[in-house]
Amino acid sequence: MKMVCAIIRPHRLQEVKEALSDAGIVGLTVTDIRGAGRQKGQVERYRGSEYSIDLIPKVKIEIALEDDSVEGIIQTIRDAAHTGEIGDGKIFISPLEDSLRIRTGERGENSL
Repeated sequence: MKMVCAIIRPHRLQEVKEALSDAGIVGLTVTDIRGAGRQKGQVERYRGSEYSIDLIPKVKIEIALEDDSVEGIIQTIRDAAHTGEIGDGKIFISPLEDSLRIRTGERGENSL
């Protein structure tokens, strides 16, 4: 099993969710986050004063998958989140040792 964690632009979330649903993904976790990377920050004005926003709002999507589904799902996320501009995001894939469905007690891939 693998854990796929995608950091994307907030305005691309709906497209990514729809693409994942079309690909058969029914379970995911979405978290609003802030981060810094190559996109850098931006300068904004408030009441005549300039201030720098160093941490850019992003959305983190986490999905637990069977090993054979990973490549197709990361391509689905990439296609739906891609704008071609700096700051499109990142996808991280890490091993998932075990999982447990609380309601039934199922473990491993059966719990996904």
